[in-house]
Parts: sequence; C-alpha cells; structure tokens
Amino acid sequence: MTVEARAPLAEYAGRLADLAPAVLAEERPFLSQLNLRVRAGHEVVADVLGVPLPEPCTFAAGAGDVLWLGPDEYLVIDAPEGTEAALREAVAVGAVTDVSAQRTAVHLAGPAARDVLAHGCAIDLHPSVSPPGTCVQTLFARTGIILMVREAGEYTVLVRQSFAPYFAAWLADAAVEYREEAP
Repeated sequence: MTVEARAPLAEYAGRLADLAPAVLAEERPFLSQLNLRVRAGHEVVADVLGVPLPEPCTFAAGAGDVLWLGPDEYLVIDAPEGTEAALREAVAVGAVTDVSAQRTAVHLAGPAARDVLAHGCAIDLHPSVSPPGTCVQTLFARTGIILMVREAGEYTVLVRQSFAPYFAAWLADAAVEYREEAP
C-alpha cells in the first residue's frame, strides 16, 4: 500500500486564496528542516552551509535558510540534498536532527500581511524594529511559531503541522476586515 504525502493545509488552500489581494498566503509544505545543535566548530559548519551561522534573532539566506533559534541551536530550512550528511560529518560536538515532518511553512505577503500578523502576534513587525533578516520564535494566537521577516514586507511562518489548520483558520478570520478594504 502506498501512502501519498498530503500538505497539512491542503484543505485550506481555497480559504487562504480568498485572503487575496490584502494578504497573499501560500503553504510551502515538505521543506527539509534540520535542527542543528553546535557549540564549537562554527567555521566548519559555515563552510558546509555556505553562510556564516546567524546572530541572535536573525537568519541567513544561502542555498537554504539558516535560522538562529538559541545560543547553540539553529534550524536549516530547504537545504540542498546531502546537507544533512555533510553537517553530521562536520559537527564534532553537537547534533543534527531531521525535523522536516514537524512544521509546515506558510509564506505571507501583500499590503495587509503585517497588520494581520499583528492581530495575533506581540512582536513589533515595523521595519525599523524588525528589519528583513529578523527571525523570532513567538506565539501567534497561542500557537508557537517561528516568524521570519523577509524583504519587501514578506514573511515566512513555520507552524507545527498539528496546529496548521488552527493557524490558517485564525489567519483567515483576522484578514476579513482587510480583504473587504482591498481595492
């Protein structure tokens, strides 16, 4: 018996599409995600990833995104094939764990994306406070997320797959007033 992979928000694709043009929401499921714990050997890890490990509350974009999650914890998203093996070989003291099945990614853009996120998130997303490259773990409507601030007012939200339907429903509800205002 073959089991076909199904995106966590497949049932919500239409509801997310209805947010346009105020908020453009697109699920990007099945991205590879590697949790990296490393205290020593940052230079070797940076060589494997093609970018230096990011500073606190930021992410670095290279072949994949490398997110700072804690003093010795990083998340590598959408890295090229072979990265996991290369990291395992490079990390002398630490750990590399594949957590790809843990979260799904939702890309948000549009003129009201920041305002809609502000309804459920206590993080100040004004560009002067959270410029592109900002990455934080926070709560969104009582759901733990990882929020990445990208260029041009775009965001990537990583949410646990089990909470993804709740996140999508909450997002759709919060965007109603903006959808009605959109031209």
